[in-house]
Amino acid sequence: MDNTGKEKEAIALMAEADKKVKSSQSFFGAMFGGSSKLEEACDMYVRAANMYKMAKNWCGKRLMTPFNPFTSVCAFIPLKCDIFFIAAGNAFSQAAHLHLQMQSKHDAATNLIDAGNAFKKADPQEAINCLNRAIEIYTDMGRFTIAAKHHITIAEIYETELVDVDKAIAHYEQAADYYKGEESTSSANKCLLKVATYAAQLEQYQKAIEIYEQVGTHAMDSTLLKYSAKDHFFKAALCHFCVDMLNAKLAVQKYEEMFPAFSDARECKLLKKLLDAYEEQNVEAYTDSVKEFDTISRLDQWLTTMLLRIKKTIQDDESDLR
Repeated sequence: MDNTGKEKEAIALMAEADKKVKSSQSFFGAMFGGSSKLEEACDMYVRAANMYKMAKNWCGKRLMTPFNPFTSVCAFIPLKCDIFFIAAGNAFSQAAHLHLQMQSKHDAATNLIDAGNAFKKADPQEAINCLNRAIEIYTDMGRFTIAAKHHITIAEIYETELVDVDKAIAHYEQAADYYKGEESTSSANKCLLKVATYAAQLEQYQKAIEIYEQVGTHAMDSTLLKYSAKDHFFKAALCHFCVDMLNAKLAVQKYEEMFPAFSDARECKLLKKLLDAYEEQNVEAYTDSVKEFDTISRLDQWLTTMLLRIKKTIQDDESDLR
């Protein structure tokens, strides 16, 4: 079956599902098998949604597509593949609505997640709306781990599609809270590290420092995570450095006392070289130390940003002395 056939089948299923819903709402329909009609309609909406997903078309042809997937009113319109995802999302949402009517919360939440995943490809804000509704159901059911998972999905949409860092942070923090409540410390820390990354980029250094130190302290006490502790303390020290050189110096000493293995780490040695270069107001020595480190351990974008911010403070101080 080609894309046109799949779309026509989806439209037919939507129309039949609409009829089932209307029939269940009539007096006689409600008296004789109203709930079974709603169940059949739910199944048809889900099948239609899956047909729309399969019918996604990338060539921009004009195909018969309903303006409103909840009705059987159709028209020929310029087609983009997005419209299939929107139609699929709407069909899943309709199934979720019926499941809620029938008090089938788990099925409703599942349909809302499917709707969110479909909308994510075409309408990110509507995807978030669906996921939030699913989260409300899951939290009401006490299923906080799965709610946390979908908060992460929303955070990722804000990161990549809507580019709203503040909202992404809020959802990562909510996910972390839910994971903590379920004693999933490792999952909570992954979310918190995302928060710390963005907090530092937004120059909310104290918030970032607290997270890096918290996660680093947890890691150093774990046999499996011990190696990663140095990275967290390194990032915490860089955040300190962005605020005040003396704070960074004291922080490095504290981390060495807390976690002796940190002293032998390349990250700690780099920090000490950078601190010396800063005290000497030697931009060249600072740059050479960073380059040397980068030849062995490639700097990612976050580290590069932090190191450049610190370097700029040396250059600014130099300018002030002239």
